[in-house]
Formats: sequence, structure tokens, C-alpha cells
Amino acid sequence: MDIKYMKEALRQAKKAYALEEVPIGCVIVHENKIIARGYNKRNTKGNTLAHAEIIAINKASRILGDWRLEGCTMYITLEPCQMCAGAIVQSRIPRVVIGSMNPKAGCAGSVLNLLQMPQFNHQVEIIPGVLEKECSEMLQSFFRMLRNKKRKQPLQQP
Repeated sequence: MDIKYMKEALRQAKKAYALEEVPIGCVIVHENKIIARGYNKRNTKGNTLAHAEIIAINKASRILGDWRLEGCTMYITLEPCQMCAGAIVQSRIPRVVIGSMNPKAGCAGSVLNLLQMPQFNHQVEIIPGVLEKECSEMLQSFFRMLRNKKRKQPLQQP
């Protein structure tokens, strides 16, 4: 089942890619049904908070009518940042499935592990590496495209 839902998170990431947003996608599953989807929209919305996870958490909370997402699993194509990891803990999501880890900014074990800090009243089960190759390749392709696009732009004169 994890692969099935991660494939849907990848479909969400492709939507971000098409908008030239960092291709991160997320789905939240409750009782074997996707109840929320999100993809990165920071540039599109001009909002720091418009990460895939935050968008999906907002939708899932509306669907369930509660801020507690205790019976849910989150599928995310890239390891969450500190903001999203905090939101995951705060929303009481018990299980997070991650495609690709983020050694530069990940807060589910790479830089920090906010999801499993014993000092917090909630810890999250982490399942890393689901469709890791596909998730990593999409991010690499995206940043390669941006670098190529930047190289092709003419130099601007002062």
C-alpha cells in the first residue's frame, strides 16, 4: 500500500514541477482512502507556508473536522523541513512515509529528527526510502532544468 500512495504523492509533485515549483508532493490517507493532497506552491502563492505538507494537513483537518489527524498516514516525496515536521507532530499524525531524505534540511532524521523527539508528547513512526529513486530523480531533474534555464539567460547589463 505504501508504494500505491507514494505514487500519488509523486503525481502531486509533478504538478509542482509543471509550475516550476520545487517538486514536492504529499497525500494523507485515512482508513485506506486519500483524504488530502498537496504540492509545493511557495512561489505561486508567494507564501512561505505553502509547503505540500501544510496544504495537505489543512485539507485533512477540514475533511475530518479536527486538528488531530491521529488515524492518518502522510506520504511525502521529500523529508519534511523543520516547519512541516513541527506541523506533523502538532497534528498528531502517527506515521509518515518518506520518499527521499534531505541531507541539507530534513527534520525526520537527516539534520534533526523532530518527529521522534522524546521530549515531545507525540512521536511519529518514520518509514523512509519508499520509491526513493523516483522521488530523488524528480528533484534532480528539476534542479538540472533550473540550472540549464539560468545558463541560457542572457547576461544582464548594469
